[in-house]
Amino acid sequence: MTARTSDIEKAAGVLRDGGLVALPTETVYGLGANAEAPEAIARIFQAKGRPPSHPLIVHIGGAEQLDGWVQDVPLAARLLAEHFWPGPLTLVLRRGPRVPLEATGGLETVAVRVPDHPVALALLSAFGGGITAPSANRFGSVSPTTADHVRAELGDAVDFVLDGGPCAVGVESTIVDVTGKTPTILRPGGVTREDLEGVLGHPLAVPATSRVRVPGQHPSHYAPRARVVLVEPGRVLSEAALAQELGHKVGVLQPASFGEAPINAYAVVRVPDAPAAYARALYGFLRALDQQACDLIIASLPEEEGLGLAIANRLRRAAGPRPSETGSG
Repeated sequence: MTARTSDIEKAAGVLRDGGLVALPTETVYGLGANAEAPEAIARIFQAKGRPPSHPLIVHIGGAEQLDGWVQDVPLAARLLAEHFWPGPLTLVLRRGPRVPLEATGGLETVAVRVPDHPVALALLSAFGGGITAPSANRFGSVSPTTADHVRAELGDAVDFVLDGGPCAVGVESTIVDVTGKTPTILRPGGVTREDLEGVLGHPLAVPATSRVRVPGQHPSHYAPRARVVLVEPGRVLSEAALAQELGHKVGVLQPASFGEAPINAYAVVRVPDAPAAYARALYGFLRALDQQACDLIIASLPEEEGLGLAIANRLRRAAGPRPSETGSG
């Protein structure tokens, strides 16, 4: 789906006026503001209920613009940008003076990427600057992959929703820290670890924790309203049956290769075998189970290779302790 030129121009005008625009990318819909306007950036945090210490990603129109936003770009960053931009890869680099600290959570590093979506690129071109854009949802909840998801969740908090159709990748970008001696994957995403390693020629670590704060590191993130419980693939149906006996309204993300669920026993989503199809549909599945009023979702982790690594990361975050369970409010 391609947005009308008039809509793109309107969205660019909203950004120039300090407003918020929901824009499509290949990963998820972002909640965008002028990346050089601290007051507009502050509105993102307010609309999402996002802590101001959580950095945002700055979206730019092309790799050739990178030096206008960051400092000290190493060869590895150039190489990754050349191979994967536009695309679902975010690079963490030293902040340039053009980037306000409000966009970085007070850090001297900034996360930057070039989205691979014609509407997003057209908006960046029409606006003529960078756009800070975390996912267009309430902080910690399931990311939106359609314009309707954005409207349902944020409503009037967004000044304009630019509809570019469903997102093609469906999970957020891979975040790679290139500020140290060796690049490190801080968040698995739409570019696989294997693809990154193929370009760089050496293995990449995926640490559980990081010295650099980046999006998506909160213990509970990408979470539906329903509680998510992860079990071994072969135990999905038995755990769902037990939970139902205990009085839960159960939703199931059921691997296609692990048997059939009893008819009408609980809400069952048959997840695709292909990781790309699963990633593209994951957040829609979680939203659908919420809409069926499930209070518990039983799921299993896929093999953690290729896009399976990103899917497993999102499911673990969705199953993480909620704020009320950690004492963080």
